[in-house]
Amino acid sequence: MWVDVSRANDREVCLLVTELAKQIDDHLRSHVHGLGLTPSQALALRELQSPLAMRELATRMACEASNVTFVVDRLEAGGLVERVAHPDDRRAKRVRLTEAGRSVRARLMRQLTKDSPLGGLDDQDRQQLEGLLAKAVRT
Repeated sequence: MWVDVSRANDREVCLLVTELAKQIDDHLRSHVHGLGLTPSQALALRELQSPLAMRELATRMACEASNVTFVVDRLEAGGLVERVAHPDDRRAKRVRLTEAGRSVRARLMRQLTKDSPLGGLDDQDRQQLEGLLAKAVRT
């Protein structure tokens, strides 16, 4: 009997990627509540290292633009972000952190490094994993 080993390996890789994604999601959820954030708000803050167009933020958060609007509305109401005019497109808005948002983001990033599912990887391991995942996503 012939067994397609590549498919069996694909299945195992998919299971591992799914498990890692679950662990990362669980880790995020367990560390954001103390900051008064929802997981979606935390993801938005994590991505806002610099001002981003709403569409770009949606892409980075892997969600629909309408969902990002709701998340940004809540963050803006909390004084953590503000919408500003896009320098190249007067119809578009960019989102940027306020001073309070930068402070909360810094605390969030410290929280997310605690007991991270990727914490057991050294820099070389992380680079290798990133390279392999990027290659898999692009093929």
